[in-house]
Amino acid sequence: MDKKLLLAGEPMGLLIAQTEGSLDSVQGYSLAVAGAEFNVATGVARLQHQVAYLTKLGDDPFGKLISRTLQNNGIDNSLVLYSKERTTGFMLKSKVTKGDPEIFYFRKGSAASTLSVEDVEKIDFTKFTHIHLTGILPALNEGTRAAEQLMFDKAKAAGLFISFDPNLRPQLWPSAQVMAETLNRYASQADLVMPGNGEGQTLCGTTDAKEINKFYLGLGAKTVITKVGPKGALCSTADGKEFMTPGFIIDKVVDTVGAGDGFACGVITALMEDLPLERAVERGCAIGAIQCTFAGDNEGLPTPQQLADFMRTHQRVQL
Repeated sequence: MDKKLLLAGEPMGLLIAQTEGSLDSVQGYSLAVAGAEFNVATGVARLQHQVAYLTKLGDDPFGKLISRTLQNNGIDNSLVLYSKERTTGFMLKSKVTKGDPEIFYFRKGSAASTLSVEDVEKIDFTKFTHIHLTGILPALNEGTRAAEQLMFDKAKAAGLFISFDPNLRPQLWPSAQVMAETLNRYASQADLVMPGNGEGQTLCGTTDAKEINKFYLGLGAKTVITKVGPKGALCSTADGKEFMTPGFIIDKVVDTVGAGDGFACGVITALMEDLPLERAVERGCAIGAIQCTFAGDNEGLPTPQQLADFMRTHQRVQL
């Protein structure tokens, strides 16, 4: 069976400010598509792997843009569902030359927020070998939380390799406690968990990568890779293996948004190619670094040749 990845989430219309300043003073925006899982799907397809996206969109211009963009990027959109009653979520993003951009969401009550257990029941999980889930879809409401849990259950029953990125969105959850409890329960069921050390403070009570890895291995995860920014990533496995992979040095950080998604894309595709774990983490660090050199969330995701060229020409951080 050919390897094929399933993702689930909420892609959104993205309006990017064309000039710097607060969002309420911007005169013009350019249009794109955003969403952590969309970024991962785009990167996986660009590296010539099969990938399908489960989501629900409104029957509106943003929904049509997203469906067309999925198709144009080589992403299987046959699992995309549509709602006549709900609209597609969208977001505004400010333009900055330093620091993180200002983000504002228009996603409350979106079509994707109605993705349900019934929708998941219709999917044939035996068509896939890998599934990548994040903490964003379950942040929307109790219905999407139940749908994501069913995805874990059905993926495990079908023998899929399950990767999970917490991808914290505190503003979408009812409380930090509900967020941490829910995401840690998901993480305990995953073959691979990929948190950031900054997320560790909220989820595990520490920013120490070694302690974060120990925490998730203790919950039942088989492999944990904690990202530590430009320094790289620490990987630990249930059978006692542990190694630090140094990050790649880049000339200038343009925008860190999407770097974690690039990292996930690198790790997942390497594992789909049956490469060793060390190579997978190295690829993740490379694509995460590449993504930091682009202003958009997914424009920098590389082709195989671009990835090989970057890894050959860029030095590593000295640990």
